[in-house]
Amino acid sequence: METGSIIFDPHLPWPVVWIAVALATVFVGLAIWRRLSGWWLRGLALAVLLLALANPSLQIEDRETLSDIVILVVDQSASQGVDVRPAQIADAVARVEAEIADLPNTELRIVEMTDSDGNRGTLLMEALTNALAEEPRARIAGALVLTDGQIHDIERLPEMPAPLHALLTGEDDDWDRRLLVQNAPAFAIIGEPVTLTLRIEDQGALPPGLPEMAEIAISVDGDEPQRFEVPVGRDLDLPVTLRHGGMNVIQFTLPEQDGELTDRNNSAVVQINGVRDRLRVLLVSGEPHAGERTWRNLLKSDASVDLVHFTILRPPEKQDGVPVNELSLIAFPTRELFLDKITEFDLIIFDRYKRRGILPSIYL
Repeated sequence: METGSIIFDPHLPWPVVWIAVALATVFVGLAIWRRLSGWWLRGLALAVLLLALANPSLQIEDRETLSDIVILVVDQSASQGVDVRPAQIADAVARVEAEIADLPNTELRIVEMTDSDGNRGTLLMEALTNALAEEPRARIAGALVLTDGQIHDIERLPEMPAPLHALLTGEDDDWDRRLLVQNAPAFAIIGEPVTLTLRIEDQGALPPGLPEMAEIAISVDGDEPQRFEVPVGRDLDLPVTLRHGGMNVIQFTLPEQDGELTDRNNSAVVQINGVRDRLRVLLVSGEPHAGERTWRNLLKSDASVDLVHFTILRPPEKQDGVPVNELSLIAFPTRELFLDKITEFDLIIFDRYKRRGILPSIYL
């Protein structure tokens, strides 16, 4: 499309030109007032001179209008891969492409998004914001989001320069049950109860007669699961007591119901690291030496360590003629430590111990 306009590029600054126009106007006005002959010739000459000073020119532009842009954000998260949704997505994208292609001077931008990193859910608004940032806002004619309705950052909806429409996948009678772990600590003390918070949610068009209680199976470290009846739609506080140190794996499972979309979200796994409140250590030194103090200083530097230390001062093969009832030493409590109370210790350290018959081999 061609457009023309007259532009001025004066040889002198515009204030000087306007002063010249004012003077010429006064000069012609005096000539008219005094009825001088030829005043119009003088006025015409001044007009031509002033026009030359203004330096007018004709500018002709050949302009082409920019196309409008429509953004289509396609949700390709895991929840879009169940039932008939993949086929619905393909059909919807093809139809949008065909309808946009029929519109004059309109382009389509397709943005596909998958599951977010860090298990943050479906960040559809983040994908839409990034797509808008890559295009001139004045050219945005509209935006479409193709989703199942599960959007976890809806509060981050960007300021739209054009209308935003949603295309929903799925069927009218779709429903699903899912198990959520609302709260689970990463660490817990062995032997002390810790509370986990679970929740069972039913979403969608629930079938009539669906019971308000659900059966949940709980298994710890792969043992035989225990089954309980729990309410649906309410937070469930579950006390758990860890039995051993290290990683404890707790698995929760719901049975699949007839008609629900998928059973992928019917189970959850919680990993809790069991730690000891206090560490009971038994240190057995085979003979007195200077390194004993290093061991004691190292273990006693931690206030959560309970240390029991025995040093073997007189091996049984030593014969010095002193009667036993006159010795100030006690017999090494082999049976008490390594049979009766061995389960009370978390760590046993043998320091410079030699097999000299003090501890029977059954205890080693």
